[in-house]
Amino acid sequence: MSSTETLKDAPDPLKEEAPGFSATFMLLALVVGIAAGIAAGAIGGDWVETAIATVEPVGDIWLRALQMTIAPLIIALVITGIAAAGQAARAGRLAGRAIVTFIVILWCSSLTAALLMPLFLGWWPLPTDSADALKAALHGNEASGTVPGIGEFMRSLVPTNPIQSAASDSYIQLIIFVTVFAFALTRLPDGPRRLLTDFFSAVTDTMLIIINWVLALAPIGVAALAFVVGARAGGAALGALLHYVIIVSAVGTVVWLAAYPMAVFGAGIPLGRFSRAVLPSQAVAISTRSSLASLPAMLKGTQKLGVPAATSEVVLPLAVALFRATGPVMNFAVALYVAHWYGVELGPAQLAAGVAAAAITTMGAVSLPGQVSFYTSIAPIGLALGVPVEPLGLLVAVETLPDIMRTLGNVTWDVAATATVSKHTDGPLTPEDDDAA
Repeated sequence: MSSTETLKDAPDPLKEEAPGFSATFMLLALVVGIAAGIAAGAIGGDWVETAIATVEPVGDIWLRALQMTIAPLIIALVITGIAAAGQAARAGRLAGRAIVTFIVILWCSSLTAALLMPLFLGWWPLPTDSADALKAALHGNEASGTVPGIGEFMRSLVPTNPIQSAASDSYIQLIIFVTVFAFALTRLPDGPRRLLTDFFSAVTDTMLIIINWVLALAPIGVAALAFVVGARAGGAALGALLHYVIIVSAVGTVVWLAAYPMAVFGAGIPLGRFSRAVLPSQAVAISTRSSLASLPAMLKGTQKLGVPAATSEVVLPLAVALFRATGPVMNFAVALYVAHWYGVELGPAQLAAGVAAAAITTMGAVSLPGQVSFYTSIAPIGLALGVPVEPLGLLVAVETLPDIMRTLGNVTWDVAATATVSKHTDGPLTPEDDDAA
């Protein structure tokens, strides 16, 4: 099977949508809702609680509408993502080497969040009064139970009934079963494998239609949630959201910068040459927040680095379709931030489960609008850690800066990984002269 045929079976990156007016309206709704809530709280009076009681169900209904899509979408995305990766790996040595490289980087990215977030939050924790105010504002969304022991936790990883696991929001159990199912699917003959893959691809497309309907109402839902938080938490809400944006973006920045030593040591490219070659694609990434829109510039950048066109034209589209280097670290970072917010103490076993959930779900979190992938990628991690997912309805509205960092890091890593795969497949790179290029 050719690499071209493999790319046809991969998740279609053309479904990826650059964030547009919806993200702007969500941010505006957040600002207006919090400002209105703060003003209402400052004025005071019995009418404030009446207003909260009226508005709060609107935000809860919108969150429930998002939550109802998690289980079927995660099942479909993990299966199609692993099936596409397995198909690409069988297509040839180049695609297989690329897939292995991507998987190793994704797991390292996820592990980075487990190391960096406790460090960053130890240096600069969320102020206690802000955390308490936000928890009070989102009352009813409590962290789940106590942290189980290592033995109990290990036993709980294997589901006795995957359907019951989905129904009870035991997403780490569900992800483990679906992962095993997906790898088993890749061993089927071509006909049954394609039949099942097409089925779950259709499930994904159907769920995306539903999610787009829900996201069309996002400004209303976000404004309702923000009003309640503003009225109950006051100005502490704004400080907490700013703290969140800075911490999560800082974690993403570390992973983005790690792409440069990867290019130097993995591909043998001088730092200055790599920086110049990747700069145009980074500019496109910042302005569009779309890896797909950056693909032409990435192809030109790899050409300047001496990557053969036969290699870059296979590896880079695969990277755009399957590889999100900043996905695991930033998704896991958000879940860890919510755990910090709610004072959830996580042991090594829970962190290991979070690392696995972040790495595995990222392989399926492709070709989705930024707002959709934010919720569907992070909610399973949060549920696996036993932390509430309701705060994601607020955090998604301030995703603009972190989303820029996500795309910037992804594009840089796409080029670095492609150059590294090329060196170990095609031999030493022979970069073009910068002036001639």
